[in-house]
Amino acid sequence: MKLYNPGGERGSAMSYAGLLEKIEIMRSTLRWATRIERPDVEKLLRQANTLRDEVMGLSHKERFVQALGGERRTDAADGTAPEPLRLEPSHGERRRALLARSFVFEGTFGDNPKLLDALEIAEKAAPTDLPVLVDGESGTGKELMAKVIHANGSRADKPYISVNCGAIPDSLLESELFGHKKGAFTGAANDRKGKFESAHKGTIFLDEIGELPLPGQVKLLRVLQSHEIQRVGSDETISVDARIVAATNKNLRKLIEQGSFREDLFYRLSVIHVTLPPLRERKDEIPLLIAYYGDESAEALGRAPVALTPRLRDFLLRYGYPGNIRELRNIMYRISCLAGETGDLSHLPEDIRPVNALPQSAAAVPAAALSMAEAKRVASDEAERGCLERGLQEVGGNVAELARRWEMNRSHLQILLKKHGLHSKDFRKQG
Repeated sequence: MKLYNPGGERGSAMSYAGLLEKIEIMRSTLRWATRIERPDVEKLLRQANTLRDEVMGLSHKERFVQALGGERRTDAADGTAPEPLRLEPSHGERRRALLARSFVFEGTFGDNPKLLDALEIAEKAAPTDLPVLVDGESGTGKELMAKVIHANGSRADKPYISVNCGAIPDSLLESELFGHKKGAFTGAANDRKGKFESAHKGTIFLDEIGELPLPGQVKLLRVLQSHEIQRVGSDETISVDARIVAATNKNLRKLIEQGSFREDLFYRLSVIHVTLPPLRERKDEIPLLIAYYGDESAEALGRAPVALTPRLRDFLLRYGYPGNIRELRNIMYRISCLAGETGDLSHLPEDIRPVNALPQSAAAVPAAALSMAEAKRVASDEAERGCLERGLQEVGGNVAELARRWEMNRSHLQILLKKHGLHSKDFRKQG
């Protein structure tokens, strides 16, 4: 592989020959050293970090031209003029280029321009220690973005500590973030490290930063300014070196206007600002996520991936997902748990299930879409559901009574009801 370098002039990015030379120097040091002292290890680590920063700094326009063949060429056969260079990559090329640059991403993502913008910003910010603020609706993947930044940075092998600022009681906030000394308050039986101390040399993710109360904001601002903490009940200052990534689903500027969020803290946290678009703006990603979470849920539950009926797949592709990626993930796990071999609309959560979501008969499915085995299974499921519905009607929704009549284990009956999305309360007689 070589750098795309129009005109032959070397720019600010180093050449691949220079890269290889530096790598070989480091390898020789390691290969021939009989013993490496700690200072030498630190020196090699610094060199490796510098080398990595230089690699990450290479422009994707220089390194990635379509199929590495974007240089001007002349057709040898007919001497035709070279095709013009296309320097602006398409969406698909941008996504492939991210992955080709060894961009670490646990999951899948599509070609939405706003999302690609966010990922490219994260990639460039990751090797630095600059604070990053990630905002977006709930469930859009803000914590995943924080992990992406950590995994692609120089602290990837150091601790990653996550803190939900909205889940910590005000009275315990300082102890949770900064730790405490034994006897500092009732119940403090031992010395305890806080989240910042645990994240030393690594990354601390402050989720729901907009929920942090004003007193906690003041203390956090002091840490960002001084890089020092004090445990509750101690006068000793402890130096901490933690990369800050914060996230919120709120409009912090509006909170600043309302006086519930400090403006100086906002500017400290948002040196790099990343916004994640909602899933409804990333429709191309939905099929990828359905497949990804379908496989993930099957593996987690120890079963084969569930096939989806055409009408269920159509629903999943068209649904608006107010809960974003988190909601889609939960739906796929539910379908994997409740369905047998094939998931249908009846396996969706009741609050989003279409009105006409009765089990799909084999006749209602195009013949080409079902094998004989699948057709038999669909018909069997329909008969099973009909039997369960009739039984529940007869006993007025009393599951224990139905289990007694059918001489079945009650827990097994509950599993069958869950499989078909049936709720006993819907069959209880009103009176």
